[in-house]
Amino acid sequence: MKSSILEPATLLQPGLIRNTREAAVRFESVSMAFGQVRALNSMNFEINAGETVALLGPNGAGKSTAISIMLGLLHATEGSPTVFGLDPQRAVTSGRIGAMLQTGTLLHGVKVRELVNLVRKLYPHSLTEAELFERANLAPIGDRMAQTLSGGEAQRVRFAFAIAGNPDVVFLDEPTVAMDVDSRRAFWSNMRAFASTGRTVLFATHYLEEADAIADRIIVLNHGKIVADGSSTEIKATVNTRVVRFTLPDAEIANLRQLFGATEVQVHGHTVELHSTDTDETVRTLVDSRLAWRDLDVSGADIEDAFLALTRN
Repeated sequence: MKSSILEPATLLQPGLIRNTREAAVRFESVSMAFGQVRALNSMNFEINAGETVALLGPNGAGKSTAISIMLGLLHATEGSPTVFGLDPQRAVTSGRIGAMLQTGTLLHGVKVRELVNLVRKLYPHSLTEAELFERANLAPIGDRMAQTLSGGEAQRVRFAFAIAGNPDVVFLDEPTVAMDVDSRRAFWSNMRAFASTGRTVLFATHYLEEADAIADRIIVLNHGKIVADGSSTEIKATVNTRVVRFTLPDAEIANLRQLFGATEVQVHGHTVELHSTDTDETVRTLVDSRLAWRDLDVSGADIEDAFLALTRN
């Protein structure tokens, strides 16, 4: 799919200056209970205007619940959630929030162009049809019936819905599900252009590499609590192990586990991956072992390593 990016000025209302130091989203001791189950447990965080923030966590961590509260779809059992200082429902009705959720289906028997224009008319200061079609790359499917769209094409339409009102903050829940690689790249390219105007973007995803590459900041949830909050570099630094990779035919895991510092050994074909708390000593003992290895590579923990370490319990 060809990526198209609008100039940032096309997304701003005339004369509108965005304050990037203003708190876009604030949770103060927010809890959410469903009967005896506490989905969120006294959660506190603040997201500044202009930030792009990834919300990560395993299934059941509380990501979708937190987003639903921010959108006014759920009322917190305890605490104070606000969006630009407003109750979330008021922020929604004022047109300051856009959302792209996992749930919901597109109306059947209606063309994409008709759906987009219907949504546009719900907002007082919406983007034009041309802007939305450019931003979401809808021109190739504008005259198609909604029920004929593929999963990735339907996601592009939902994205158009999310930004139709020219919002200040956009919440995206698993936005690139069902998109192919090219579509995902084009989607995030467009989101970068959107965020560059001072907009706030908060997204939940299971694609950890997206969070690593896109987000200014990552918030990791587990069991309804925040277990980490920082940049991708800071999140990865929470893991005190590094990774040694090399090629070794017919590798024996039992022997490799004897290497100094090795805490975990994985073998994929001829590729060996060792997690180590002291890679210098691990490499020294590997050299001394006289094994016929080659293609040595030493790297820090990646975002997946950090995520698993933070959410293992």
